[in-house]
Amino acid sequence: MGQAMPQPALRPFLPTDTPILAAIFTASIAELTSDDYSGDQQAAWASAVEDEAAFGKRLAGQLTLIASLQNSPVGFASLKGADHIDLLYVHPSATLRGVAALLCDALEKLAGARGATKLTVDASDNAQEFFLKRGYVATQRNTLTIGDEWLANTTMTKTLAATGAPGAAT
Repeated sequence: MGQAMPQPALRPFLPTDTPILAAIFTASIAELTSDDYSGDQQAAWASAVEDEAAFGKRLAGQLTLIASLQNSPVGFASLKGADHIDLLYVHPSATLRGVAALLCDALEKLAGARGATKLTVDASDNAQEFFLKRGYVATQRNTLTIGDEWLANTTMTKTLAATGAPGAAT
């Protein structure tokens, strides 16, 4: 009999995680977005981690969670403010293993705990289906310019379930 697949675990971001998260970010863009974005668009997108210190500061300034398999980081997600998923990236070798769902579940719960009634995300074209399956609705198409390249994404919104006050009858 085969062994059970290890389950992903969550932990908070530490500044020492920045290099591995930058590598996950670039690998995810390079290997998972080529159907929707050109090579030049991918390179412009991935340039967000060229200044690793600035990337680490961005992660530290948000509620950032890391998903790991067997103690190795394989994905991360960050909540900006109480109600916006800023980043959600999974290493290509860990896709379809529940990593993105685990990260998104956690951010949805944390957003609700922070008082958010809805959650937004600017989803890349290749991430839209994931968010649609989770109950997010497309509300706006966006175009952003990075260097000489333009990239499109879609703002999506999900109404969060009411959690009620702690100790309140539901």
